[in-house]
Amino acid sequence: MINDDLTKGQISHHFRTLAVPAAYGMLFATLYNVVDVFFAGMLGTYAQAGLAIGYQAFFMMMAVGFGLGSALSALVSIAKGRKDASDTQKLSYQGISFGVLVSICLVCIGWFTGPWLIHLVSEEGSYREAALGYFTWLLFALPAFLLAYGVNGILQANGDTVSLQRALTVAFFANIGLNPLFIFGIPNIWSGMGFNGIAAATIVSQTGVVVWVLYRVFRLPYMKTGTRDLFIPNWISFLEICKQMLPTTAALMVMFLSGFIIQFALKGFGGEALAAYGAALRIEQLLLLPILGVTGALLPIVGQNYGAENYDRVRAAVWFCWKVGFVMAAIALPILWNGSATAMSVFTNDPKVIANGVSYLRVDALLFPFYMMLFSINSVLQALKQPVWTLWISLFRQGLGVGLFVWIFISYFKLGVIGVWFGIAAAVFTGWLLALYIVAKVAKSAIGGLR
Repeated sequence: MINDDLTKGQISHHFRTLAVPAAYGMLFATLYNVVDVFFAGMLGTYAQAGLAIGYQAFFMMMAVGFGLGSALSALVSIAKGRKDASDTQKLSYQGISFGVLVSICLVCIGWFTGPWLIHLVSEEGSYREAALGYFTWLLFALPAFLLAYGVNGILQANGDTVSLQRALTVAFFANIGLNPLFIFGIPNIWSGMGFNGIAAATIVSQTGVVVWVLYRVFRLPYMKTGTRDLFIPNWISFLEICKQMLPTTAALMVMFLSGFIIQFALKGFGGEALAAYGAALRIEQLLLLPILGVTGALLPIVGQNYGAENYDRVRAAVWFCWKVGFVMAAIALPILWNGSATAMSVFTNDPKVIANGVSYLRVDALLFPFYMMLFSINSVLQALKQPVWTLWISLFRQGLGVGLFVWIFISYFKLGVIGVWFGIAAAVFTGWLLALYIVAKVAKSAIGGLR
C-alpha cells in the first residue's frame, strides 16, 4: 500500500518506498534508450551519431515535461502537507490541462526550430539526414512524453513512484519487439522504415505509457470526486504552475543546450566522437539511476514536510540523502572506471568510438559525488519553492561553464577530444561549489539552515 503522508514515519522508509520504484522506472527508461542505440549500431556509426543529435534536439523540448513534473510534485506536495484538499485537487486538474495545451504548442515550435538546431551541431552528410528524420518522426511522440512525465509529478506528490515504473518496464519490453519490426519490417511482406523505425517504435510504446499514467492519476481518491469544470484553464493556477515550472524547465533546457555545445565541440573530431558521446551517455545514465532515484525522492519528502512546517524532518531528509548518495557514488566509481571498455563494446566494434567513450566514462566516474549533490540540491530548492536558483546554477554550470572550460581545454591546451571531457568536469566542480553556497543561503532563510 502506498503511504501518501510523508510527514510521519521513518524517513529512511519513505526514501526506500519512493526511490526504489523510481530508480527501477528510470532503469527501464534508460534501457529503453540503450535498445535504440543498439539497433542504431546495427545500421552503422552514422545512425548512432544521428540518434545522439536527434535525441538531444527532442529532449530540449522535453525539458518542459520534466519541469512540469517537478513543479506539480512540489506544489501538490506542499498542498498535501498543509492538509489543503481543495488546493491539492485544483492543482492536479489544472496541471493536466496545462500539460495538454503546452504539448500542442511545443509540437508546432519543434517543427520549425528542431531542424535548425540539428544543422547547427552537425556536418552535411548521412548522420545529419538520419538526425533530421528521427527528430521529425519523434515529434509525434512529444505529447505522450510530456504528459506522462509532467503528470507523474502528481503521483510522486502522493507517494506513488510505482505507476510510472510499471509503465516504463512494459514500454522497454515492447520497444525490444517494435524496433526490429519497424526498422527491418516483415520478410516478404513489408520492407520496414529503416532508421526512422526507431522513432516509430517510440511513438507506439510511449502512447501506452501516458494512457497508463493518466489512468493512475484519475484513480487517486480526490481526483474521483472532481468535476469536468476543474479542467477549464484557471489563469491564476496556470500562473502558479508557471512560476514553479519555468525556472526548472529553463535550467533543464540549459542542460540540453549544454549537450549541443558539447556536440558542437565534438563535431570537429568526426562522427566517431559524436557516436562515442551518445553511447557513453547511456552507460553513464545507467549507473546514475540509484542516485537519481534517491535525490528524486527527496523532493516530495521535503515538499510535504516544508508545507507542514516540520523543518527538522526537512533537514534530516537532506542529510540522509547525502549519506546514501555518497555510498552509491563510491560503488559506481570502480565499476565505471574498470568496465567502461566492455560497456562501450556492447554498442560498437569501432575502436575509435570505443576509445573515445572509455576516456569520457573514466573522467565521468570521478564526478559522481558532485552530480549527486547537485541533483539533491535542485530537489531541495524546488521543494522550498525557490526553483529560480536551479536556473542560475544551471546557467553557470551547463551554459557558461561548459562553453568556457571546453574552449580552454581544446583551444588553449590543445587536448583534443579528452579536452572536452575535462571541460565538462571543470564545469561540474565549479557548479557544485556555487550550488552549495546557494542552498545554504536559501535554507537558512526558509527553514533556519541545514544543520
